[in-house]
Amino acid sequence: MPGTLRAGSGRVTPELFKGIMSRFPAGVTVVTAYGDGGEPRGLTVSAFCPVSLSPPLVLVCVDRESETLPAIRSSGGYTVNFLAAEHADLALRFASKGAGKFEGLAHRAPGRCPQGGPVLEGCSLAYVACRLWRELEAGDHLVLVGLALEGASAGGEASPLVYGERRFAGWRRVLEAAS
Repeated sequence: MPGTLRAGSGRVTPELFKGIMSRFPAGVTVVTAYGDGGEPRGLTVSAFCPVSLSPPLVLVCVDRESETLPAIRSSGGYTVNFLAAEHADLALRFASKGAGKFEGLAHRAPGRCPQGGPVLEGCSLAYVACRLWRELEAGDHLVLVGLALEGASAGGEASPLVYGERRFAGWRRVLEAAS
């Protein structure tokens, strides 16, 4: 049973906004791109959404200060890797700043989308490689709409990683707890 909502102060502070948004669980992705020198870059993103079926468009929201944003812009695209439930460690790794995010991690370039970023091997349930289609300003973030040019989805019983109430969980685990 949901709790009773109390009247707010009317002012949405950054902390209150984070608390409110934490009540909306989201899938966890790692968005990747290749920088000017071919070096792989990546960041954890839960602000992902399919936009259109025809043409196939998706969007990701990226902080203006992201170290991956220049790579997305210079390559003209990105890849969205959907993490499996057992890879919360990778979500945390790619949420951090600095180098070494790809250390010891198998990855490959997409075959049909030269603008796309690294496809993470062995930890992604699916991926979609995109050419940058539009870039929209949105406060301290940019909304990057990509045209999906390549993708794949793994079969089987693997569970997607979700994030809500400031913690990670596997989707199947969430469903089991709810039943």
